[in-house]
Amino acid sequence: MTILLVCSSGGHFKGLQQLRPFWENQERVWVTFRTATTEAELVEENVSWAYSPTNRNFPNFCRNLFLSWQVIRKNRPDVIISTGAGVAVPFLILGKLLGSKTVFIESVTRVNTLSLSAKLVLPFLSVLYVQWPQLQVRYPQAELVTSQEVVS
Repeated sequence: MTILLVCSSGGHFKGLQQLRPFWENQERVWVTFRTATTEAELVEENVSWAYSPTNRNFPNFCRNLFLSWQVIRKNRPDVIISTGAGVAVPFLILGKLLGSKTVFIESVTRVNTLSLSAKLVLPFLSVLYVQWPQLQVRYPQAELVTSQEVVS
């Protein structure tokens, strides 16, 4: 199985790293922003560096859309997993359209409403995980998991 892990370089990156037991024995590709931390921690990984910033930055959205086309066509991921951030939007949408399973794990900080990136990709998700019952009530298609369940 080939996994595409897409996230920003801060807390979303740390969130995907916590899923190591799931992805460590799989073929994988990372898409994130180039920072000192991500460069150091992904030195032996297959990485495509995304363009930032993404918030309200249409040129970078277009660059990341083109990057998503290149990465998905080259790697043919079976599943695309994201813990959020605007950079994930083109990858999840295009991935779903090209036949990949798409998984979005909403941040534990989101208690009452989904993030904008989750709302944008919602129709293109195979699975949406939320970590609060309040969110599952608002979005009944979501699967409720605790932070501990996400990691294990």
